[in-house]
Amino acid sequence: MPAFDLPALYAHYLAAHGQVSTDSRQPQPGTLFFALNGPSFRGADFAPQAVAKGAQLAVVDDAALAAQDAAHYFFAPDPLGALQALAAHHRQQFGGPVLAISGSNGKTTTKELLTAVLAKRFRVLATLGNFNNHIGVPLTLLRLRLDEHDFAVVEMGANHRGEIAAYCQWARPTHGLLTNIGKAHLEGFGGAEGVALGKGELFDFLRDTGGLAFVNTLDAQVVARAAAVPQRRTYPGPADDFPATLLAADPALALRLGPQGPDVAVQLTGDYNFPNLAAAAAVGQFFGVPPEAVAAALAAYNPQNNRSQLLRTARGNELVLDAYNANPSSMAAALRSFAQRPAAAGQRKLVILGDMFELGSEAAAEHRALGELLAGLALTEIVLVGPLLAAARPALGPEARHFATKADAAAWLAAAPLSGRQVLVKGSRGMALETLVELL
Repeated sequence: MPAFDLPALYAHYLAAHGQVSTDSRQPQPGTLFFALNGPSFRGADFAPQAVAKGAQLAVVDDAALAAQDAAHYFFAPDPLGALQALAAHHRQQFGGPVLAISGSNGKTTTKELLTAVLAKRFRVLATLGNFNNHIGVPLTLLRLRLDEHDFAVVEMGANHRGEIAAYCQWARPTHGLLTNIGKAHLEGFGGAEGVALGKGELFDFLRDTGGLAFVNTLDAQVVARAAAVPQRRTYPGPADDFPATLLAADPALALRLGPQGPDVAVQLTGDYNFPNLAAAAAVGQFFGVPPEAVAAALAAYNPQNNRSQLLRTARGNELVLDAYNANPSSMAAALRSFAQRPAAAGQRKLVILGDMFELGSEAAAEHRALGELLAGLALTEIVLVGPLLAAARPALGPEARHFATKADAAAWLAAAPLSGRQVLVKGSRGMALETLVELL
């Protein structure tokens, strides 16, 4: 870490009442602004703009600027490193539990579910949206208010080895949860084994620091990675510490908490969300939230942001909008769940799928395997969008259409309006397939 005066920077952070910014385009009333560098810009060039908008102090890597106006600029050779070090230092002042969440799929949904559950008893700080990377994790930690929060939930995303290990050094989690370990970010991790090792860095930290791991026993790889952690609590199997049972998934889920209940109906669709719900229930009960309060929090959770949303359109289409992201594991789970959904007499099932990104050398094989999976499912219509999904087409019959671009797919939907369908919309974030919903 480049040398800079961390105690002085922390004093400035406290003087700014914990208000931190990294975007000079936004208003900066009294903030501590970090002039982060990008691939094609230098953050210090935008620091005067932040100061002009009200930033109390700007952290810059421009020594001359800081020397010229020490009242408004603070020198750090690496502003990003300074942000991360400040976050780590602030975290050390916090005495409450810090729960870290990672995994290949379902991180954000699980984070939101268990935050809702924990809020029944605690004053919870949680990651906003998907601020789960090398900038988002520090920003989350710096939102901790020592007099306002008594629990922190920190989501950790990663696309290569070593990331989660670094995040753990800043966040120092006392508890951790891996939703699952699957085929996500294969390119950055260097294959499936790299994914398991990378995600397992969270459990490695808990092992080394005496923390506690919540273990999803439905995922063999999670179980294997947790084996070395002495303190563990398991879910959702009947012999686990926190059992849960899936009662229904047609289309919204219902589950039973514990062997005797309570039972709860939720607003999430897809049986692949059952472990996410069970995780939230397990964490809540471990921390003393009564089962009835857990059930109430789960029932009230309303999915947003294109994650497992159930929508009904004016044309009579029933949509499962799960277009926030996709990888081979989540795509397979969503498709199998959708294929098993009951349909009304004569109701056609349509899937609109987009390319899966960040698969590296495995991209062609994984998209080809997706075509083979689709061929074996009970689906009436299949729409594939994106150049990578051309590899899936040979395994499919005439019920499948392939469009090289989203614009081509949109033109087809506009020309032939569909009604009375059950529809699954899913693809990687870069495909932004939610923009097709208005055509359905």
